[in-house]
Amino acid sequence: MQYFFILGTNPTLSIAELSAVFNLRNAENAKCPSLLRRSGYEGRVGHLASNNVFLLETNKKINAQQLIKKIGGVIKIGKIVAKANAQNKEKILEETKKLLKPESGKFKFGISYYGKGKLNIKPLAMEIKKYLSEKGFSSRWVTSKEPTLSSVVIEQNKLTSKGAEIVLIKDNNKILISQTLAVQPFKELSFRDYGRPARDDRSGMLPPKLAQIMINLALPSSPYQGEGRGEVILDPFCGSGTILTEAMLMGFKNLIGADISKKAISNTNENINWIKKHHDLTPNTYNLHNKSATELSKFIKPKFIDAIITEPYLGPPRGKFDIKKTVQEIEQLYSKSLVEFKKILKPNGRVVMIWPAFAKATAGKPALQFINPRVNGFEIINPIPKNLQSNKAIQLTNRNTIVYSRPGQKVWREIVILRQ
Repeated sequence: MQYFFILGTNPTLSIAELSAVFNLRNAENAKCPSLLRRSGYEGRVGHLASNNVFLLETNKKINAQQLIKKIGGVIKIGKIVAKANAQNKEKILEETKKLLKPESGKFKFGISYYGKGKLNIKPLAMEIKKYLSEKGFSSRWVTSKEPTLSSVVIEQNKLTSKGAEIVLIKDNNKILISQTLAVQPFKELSFRDYGRPARDDRSGMLPPKLAQIMINLALPSSPYQGEGRGEVILDPFCGSGTILTEAMLMGFKNLIGADISKKAISNTNENINWIKKHHDLTPNTYNLHNKSATELSKFIKPKFIDAIITEPYLGPPRGKFDIKKTVQEIEQLYSKSLVEFKKILKPNGRVVMIWPAFAKATAGKPALQFINPRVNGFEIINPIPKNLQSNKAIQLTNRNTIVYSRPGQKVWREIVILRQ
């Protein structure tokens, strides 16, 4: 089975997440299919059809509606059903017809094209309308100013449930005929981001979908099933609790949060209760500690934690500040914290951590000043499979980390994945 994934605004981060979820880094090291199966890998190494389209084959069916709620870096998931030469309009039409399954009332459909160059989709849309009319169905072609339909347009027109979005993907000299199965739940993500009761830029404003990505980089979601997870997750700078609440929604049952700020602990507790109420979650085991990350080993047992996932203090959230002094303070805090992480983390456990990168104003692209805490026995993991590392769409720093930012930010986020 072949699937496509439309990537988010940071393709490198999206690919890193998908590589973790589908275990692609381990798969590329296996020398034969039997080794792949024994390693637990259920697919083949994927590839990029364009900067924002990732293609993957698996030998198991993906539950796209379930998976897309647990991965933050993907906008659409769909299945690829056929391929044709770009000039073979008849085959493209015939394969497209197989994806149209109207039942009653007006059937809505849309067409999105991903790839280099332009593709005139109007003739195909007119042929689809003619075909549906001959079958006795009225139809509406859902269009957009852009060559691709957004998740908002797809959701508003219910194209994944009562209609169809046909996706045409240019892959080398072929056109892949595909259909969207699920789109990113933008309403839910926005509600969890802006609707949570305790929201404070001093305690942290981590976007929920970035929290999902970080969790998957440490403890990947299963693309095939959604059972509860027993691993122990720690967020030692829990802020307003975004990582913990997203982990709850992703099925994790054992969560620990810590923060030196009493207000942060109060905010986290309020947001956890809010998310449990709105999503009718079964009871989770979670503990919150008003403690510093530099003293974790005083209240957490050695080798007890499966993964540490956190956005620590990144520096002053607003106004002018002394960057040199701030960098020194942060490096000292992180270095001491990493010593504690090593004591309480299981031997194969991971740390997924955000470090600040300070943007300096320049005439062109902002120059970034990175920090350099002592990693104390940890090593930084390159999360991208080797076959993709040389792709132009992949943007890694010199130390194999990924930089993430929103427009206008003065402090960028550097996503760092560490292992012992």
